Amino acid sequence: MTSTSQWLSRTLLTTTLFSGVAVEPGLATNRPAKDSAKDIELQVGVVQRFGRQPQDKLTLQAGAGDRLTLRFQTAGKPITVTSNSAQFDIVMQPLPEPRLEERVVLSSHRSFESAEDSANQWRAKGIPVEIAQPQRWQVWAKREVYHTPLLRRLLLQSLQSQGFQEPFIDSRLVEQESRASLVVNGYRYTRDRVEISAGKGVIQVDRQGSESSRFRYAGSLKLQPNAYGTSTLVNRVPVETYLRGVVPHEIGSFAEQPVLEVQAILARTYALRNLRRFAVDNYQLCADTQCQVYYGLNGTTAATDRAIAATKGIVLTYNNELVDAVYSSTNGGISAPFHDVWHGEARPYLTAVVDSVGQAWDLSRKSLSDEKNFRAFISQRKGFNEEAQSNWFRWRSESQLSTLNEELRQYLKTQKSPLVNFKSIQKMAVTRRSHGGRVQELTVTLDNGTVKLYKDDVLKVFEAPNSTLFYLDPLYGANKALVGYRFVGGGLGHGVGLSQTGSYHLGKLGWSSDRILSFYYPGTQLQSISDQIVFWRDPQTSSVSDRH
Repeated sequence: MTSTSQWLSRTLLTTTLFSGVAVEPGLATNRPAKDSAKDIELQVGVVQRFGRQPQDKLTLQAGAGDRLTLRFQTAGKPITVTSNSAQFDIVMQPLPEPRLEERVVLSSHRSFESAEDSANQWRAKGIPVEIAQPQRWQVWAKREVYHTPLLRRLLLQSLQSQGFQEPFIDSRLVEQESRASLVVNGYRYTRDRVEISAGKGVIQVDRQGSESSRFRYAGSLKLQPNAYGTSTLVNRVPVETYLRGVVPHEIGSFAEQPVLEVQAILARTYALRNLRRFAVDNYQLCADTQCQVYYGLNGTTAATDRAIAATKGIVLTYNNELVDAVYSSTNGGISAPFHDVWHGEARPYLTAVVDSVGQAWDLSRKSLSDEKNFRAFISQRKGFNEEAQSNWFRWRSESQLSTLNEELRQYLKTQKSPLVNFKSIQKMAVTRRSHGGRVQELTVTLDNGTVKLYKDDVLKVFEAPNSTLFYLDPLYGANKALVGYRFVGGGLGHGVGLSQTGSYHLGKLGWSSDRILSFYYPGTQLQSISDQIVFWRDPQTSSVSDRH
């Protein structure tokens, strides 16, 4: 799974080669060089849309023998309150007069990666933009630039005159707004900016009142407004502590130690490269699968803690820049290049790798862009690292035409498409497939036109496929009438980079963490965090900045 944090590297580090991955001297055992690791503080949105429902509540609790300290402003003056517990709820406040809220939505996407590429293309056209996530990822015309109804409509008219059909104005009239309200020590304060800390540095957050919804967070918390008229509870936490709440929930604790170390390195690298992800909302990362699953101090394990400690401060780099350390559950027997799934610049270290220690498939001779080859590949079950490890290695699912129609209609509705009133899908076909087998274009023929879905947008629209590594066959009923489609494929999720399921097998074979990383990210290097490493570089301007 994005605010910018990076350093420009001007010094090439001396490296040695170890199991195919370039390793900084002193890191052959995955131990950081002396004094090289920095424990950078992250800002993680652990409750992103507080106030979406009027009944939303959050209860905060200090540990035994500890107290919470809450800081906020009242009439411009700082107020500090202490208590062992506090509660946030929602107060609906009527507005003196209705307020028009609008934004120009330039494009919508399933993933941040594709949204960011779209944002760069709009910027290249001279349009200032921002990336948001009200539900799906969207690219907005920058609100502070297009700040009047006239400017927004002039922009939309200009784009439509140039042939752009996707942009639209998202408009609503607000008659009341939800305000976060703090209840502490018997007093109520309606405040949407509150900083919370605890003497011992651990705060419990109860989201729903049940044991399964209670999370313990190290560091501090802050309730703050976001771009959608609700609030976000942000956890400020050091990156190494953050990993304790990520690694066991992303990989489990039962894998071999080198596999756990691989996950720790990737999770650390991913977090530090993606600090720009929620700049529009003034924090950095989320706590779900749109970033990495993060449960605070819940579910920490001795095995994953050992892996985090053993790799402290180590990140994966390419040409002295943090890699895009994406990973997935299961890739279906072949990892996907970045550009097969998302729009954007190719990453040289994210390539099509047949996930096998043998010769399960010769991609150089039998390209999976060929439909016959692809179907043969999907029918093959032996020789792959994932074959005995996952139910998602091979799958098939059927979807009725009525379901497909409704899913597509909902998508076209959000896109403000003129085709939204179609009666039924007439035909669906994969019209372009990549060398590694991923669907690049799915053409859907309707009674009133044609819709083309590209790359991972297919998964945004239709529920049935579990990845873009699939083929489909029509299902017929009485009188050979089309009644649906069968999706047959492999893998779960995007399939780019590491296959967690495949890595389990490699760990059992005795592979080291370095070797596993080399297999899934060829040409990369392990380094300790330092001022010499670029966290992220803007592909449009090549500019870097330090904003962590």
